[in-house]
Amino acid sequence: MNILLDTQMYLWYLAESKALTAERRKAIEKAHRVYVSAVSLWEAVIKISIGRLEADPRDLKDGIAASGFLELPMQVDHSITLSQLPLHHRDPFDRMLVAQAISERFELLTADTRLPPYSKLVRLL
Repeated sequence: MNILLDTQMYLWYLAESKALTAERRKAIEKAHRVYVSAVSLWEAVIKISIGRLEADPRDLKDGIAASGFLELPMQVDHSITLSQLPLHHRDPFDRMLVAQAISERFELLTADTRLPPYSKLVRLL
């Protein structure tokens, strides 16, 4: 199956964080293709600009290909799917990642307990 990493999962992967458990790493390694959304980089850049994340946006972009992952751009159809999601919570980045996963039929890997109610395609690890 193709998977989409949520922002935190991607950042953990790049940082080789201990938060990326063996189970999470295995799920990434077993995937047919792994995608990182432009939405995740947008979220990261905002966090960098307000001092909540220390990183170089270029390194985050370059890390996608260097990790063997693929970029997932945001499409108009993703916004249409987003408009149909219930408001389980208000984080616009998370909601768009869910919409992208649904639109593309990708499994979204996340550690965020607020996301599974959106879709069976959301995998909580």
